[in-house]
Amino acid sequence: MDIDYKINTQVSSKQFIALLQASTLGERRPIDDAQCINGMLTNSNLTITAWVGEELVGIARSITDFHYACYLSDLAVDSKYQKLGIGKQLQILTQEHLGEKCKLILIAAPDAHTYYKHLGFSNNTRCWVLNPEQKIKE
Repeated sequence: MDIDYKINTQVSSKQFIALLQASTLGERRPIDDAQCINGMLTNSNLTITAWVGEELVGIARSITDFHYACYLSDLAVDSKYQKLGIGKQLQILTQEHLGEKCKLILIAAPDAHTYYKHLGFSNNTRCWVLNPEQKIKE
């Protein structure tokens, strides 16, 4: 099977949502909010995709300054194509497009902790999250 990897190739919201659903990441993403999905795609500045023919089978969607930090916001691989090294290759290609001092940062799903540890990521307990319904306290 030939996997074609592409850098910053346009992905439609329909393709993205289908992939999120096929990867189970759709359970944790706003797939019913077209404006949010479009914004996620439009405002990412590094997107690596994996294709089998015309079918999107994987994506690494990031926001980065390319020099200090890269937030890998979504890493999704269609469940039919998992365990073939696609997710790993998406991360390798993401890292190759970053400056030599740029760190790769992500928030892992609970079931993925051993996967990222196996790849060499270190766990950092210093992450803080402020949900949209919460406001900064005075």
